[in-house]
Amino acid sequence: MNIESVDRGLAGLNPPQRRAVLYDGGPLVVFAGAGSGKTRVITHRVAHLVAERGVAPWNVLAVTFTNKAAAEMRERLERLVGPGARDLWVGTFHATCARLLRRYAKEIGIARDFSIYDDGDTRAMIKRVVADLALDERRWDPKYVAGRIARAKQEVQAPDAMELGSAVEEPLRSIYTRYEEKMRAANALDFGDLIYRMVVALETDAGLRAELSQRFRHLLVDEFQDTNQAQYRLVRALGASHRQLTVVGDDDQSIYRWRGADRRNLLAFRDEFSEAATIKLEQNYRSTQRILRAANAVITRASDREPKELWTDNPEGPKLTVLGCEDDRREAQLIVHAVEELRGAGRGLDEIAIFYRIHAQSRGVEEALRAANVPYRIVGGMRFYDRAEIKDLLAYLRVVANPADDVSLLRILNVPARGIGKRSIEVLLDLAASRGGGVYEAIAATVAEGGAAAKKLAPFVGLIEALRRQKAEGAPLAALGYAAYADSGYEGWLNEQDSPDADARKQNLLELLGAMQLAQEDDAELDLAGFLERVTLDAGDQAEGEEGEKLTLMTVHAAKGLEFPVVIVAGLEEDTFPFRRTQEPLDVEALEEERRLAYVALTRAEERLLLTWARVRRFFGRDVRYMTPSRFLLELPAQDVSFAGIAPTRAATRPSPAAWIEPPARRPRAAPGDSYVDRSEGTDEGGGAYVGMKVRHGKLGLGRIVRLDRTSPPRAAVDFGDGGLRTIQLSYLSPA
Repeated sequence: MNIESVDRGLAGLNPPQRRAVLYDGGPLVVFAGAGSGKTRVITHRVAHLVAERGVAPWNVLAVTFTNKAAAEMRERLERLVGPGARDLWVGTFHATCARLLRRYAKEIGIARDFSIYDDGDTRAMIKRVVADLALDERRWDPKYVAGRIARAKQEVQAPDAMELGSAVEEPLRSIYTRYEEKMRAANALDFGDLIYRMVVALETDAGLRAELSQRFRHLLVDEFQDTNQAQYRLVRALGASHRQLTVVGDDDQSIYRWRGADRRNLLAFRDEFSEAATIKLEQNYRSTQRILRAANAVITRASDREPKELWTDNPEGPKLTVLGCEDDRREAQLIVHAVEELRGAGRGLDEIAIFYRIHAQSRGVEEALRAANVPYRIVGGMRFYDRAEIKDLLAYLRVVANPADDVSLLRILNVPARGIGKRSIEVLLDLAASRGGGVYEAIAATVAEGGAAAKKLAPFVGLIEALRRQKAEGAPLAALGYAAYADSGYEGWLNEQDSPDADARKQNLLELLGAMQLAQEDDAELDLAGFLERVTLDAGDQAEGEEGEKLTLMTVHAAKGLEFPVVIVAGLEEDTFPFRRTQEPLDVEALEEERRLAYVALTRAEERLLLTWARVRRFFGRDVRYMTPSRFLLELPAQDVSFAGIAPTRAATRPSPAAWIEPPARRPRAAPGDSYVDRSEGTDEGGGAYVGMKVRHGKLGLGRIVRLDRTSPPRAAVDFGDGGLRTIQLSYLSPA
């Protein structure tokens, strides 16, 4: 035992950290604020249990969420505890349960040599089940069904207890039941099974529960706010008898509700273990005082949270910069300008991160970075043009432009599923080879000859020919792209899935359509072949494998647990961040999670923080909106913020009627040396008109703006009620 290391470590702890490490009184809840050293507390508590209180290493179980976090914890414990650390149980929930399932396979009723199916294996099995039950694969998409089954297992629901949204989802229970039968026959478990099976075994087998409670006399759980129902019940089952439980978390950083995490588990834990002590870690070691004041100003407005406020001994630091931009394209350009200024001041690219709320926002920033030859990496996602759905739609368009493109054709021939299997494709390839032509020619010939195969292939040929006619007739690029997206069935396929992943893919595809429209607005002569060529060349400009430092791009969700000297958060407007998926208002719980997400974004920054918003944003192509600044910007302490470009006030976004009718004068150029200043000279055409605004027309009367078109001159689609929906030049309207 490395007792000297443990003692030296205790000397370096602040008072609340030290209390948490030395606590000896049963269950303990540690609320660990961002950057407050929670991993240090957990590892030192484990080391203290082993070195000072004589607990055998194999009687300690420490659980966290990611392999990276588990590896870091194990490495720290090896330094503190020495060779005895090898006998500690340290791992993720899934890895720990997999280990226990193999060790207690006989008691649980499974074979020890079970296989663990990954996501691809799981979807393949579900596909077989859907076929066995003679269900429509387009309606019961394997990826969607896998997500629903995984959600049921997170809630510890067997097939007969599976929660359904409506009666039309009843086939899900049949699929789940048959899936479980086939998995048992294959001696296989999926990821969800690893925890689900362990929880069911512990809750139904008192002997197993007693044995494992005796084995793990001390249980420590990190990131407890991210636990789902199954994980919570696992912890409760293992620790209910001895009650030597330490859970560490921060309800202010609970941002994974969409994948089953329930921050209420922290509160439920204190209800079930009413004798639990509570210790708060509020000293932050990461950020400047200004950054923390800003983060506190946002999060203290949250309801139903454990009261706490981060503070630090770090320097005051520079003010946060809030940069208001004319539109999202200018926003991307100015972000790149900011990055170049930072590099000129000596910052390395690897010290800078750009965050955005959804993946689709990366496209504009990526294009601006490529134009400036700034190398970057995407963390927790793919480059925009590498995403599967983007490749799929581009493949449709490549086939429209060039039916002889066999690679693109084979990619989308059965996407979404049209019942064209591998055997049919092999026959088509053989036919193409024998005829000396391409696959599309072979498909057309098969359709012309008639027969069973022709019935499945004819709709595909009809789709491509219809799109080719639209192209020949001069259809705009975005219209052609949308026709491919909708008429191929891809849009309907994603709508049926009704999942966060499908939503993200739809957002990406609509963003691509927006890029097509913008490209043609910039170059009226650009045709489909030219656009596809540009995309291919741009995507190939910067290979992921390049050496050297790179700028980091990621969603705020992916940023959790990370930190950077400089953070840039883009798109801080209402409906963008906080993000709203539909025209319906955000419900209270969704808005609260958006607030926590903003708090996470702010607290990733160590020294400098730049926040941007755009007055005009093109949402997924054709929907041009005049934006209002995010409520999170308006909540920042004025003394800690410097403003550049357009000030984020509601008055600036929704000006007086006179200002709305007469666009404001050109803004002056920034003074030499100013940082992050909007250097654009353009006028603000459209003034303060916004979607939802009430307006009056001389003949049609009162109406409400439902869409804004950034044309020249600007126009708006207005709903006049009985007068119908009309598109009218803004100059003919006045605010009501």
